[in-house]
Amino acid sequence: MTNARILIVEDEAITVSALKRELASLGYQVAATASTTDEALNAVELHKPDLVLMDITLAGSLNGIVGAVAIRGNYHVPIVFLTAHADDQTMERAVAAGAFGYVLKPFSGAGVKAAIETTLHKHQTEIENRRAPDRAA
Repeated sequence: MTNARILIVEDEAITVSALKRELASLGYQVAATASTTDEALNAVELHKPDLVLMDITLAGSLNGIVGAVAIRGNYHVPIVFLTAHADDQTMERAVAAGAFGYVLKPFSGAGVKAAIETTLHKHQTEIENRRAPDRAA
């Protein structure tokens, strides 16, 4: 799904720059960037992204896991985590937070694209399945 609008939530400026370049080369639009969970919540409200690409370890008092739970609960926007942490405990927390995908740093363009595309497809399928009972009635 090219032209998808993506919110980047990452507190490392060099990673944000690399992601912006990579996403643009893959045909995605960067809706906004944020470096804290609070900024991310405001950006989701303001920019209405199709997907959030979120680091787990963020500056500020709230980490990306907490942010993902709030975003999924309030806005129903799919989350893909981008993180350097591959341990079982972190992955379990990401899954429990409702993450659709998980990309390890250092990331590759192919890995980011695969996570985004599968996430957008899964999210669209969920939306269609929620609407299906309405159509049957």
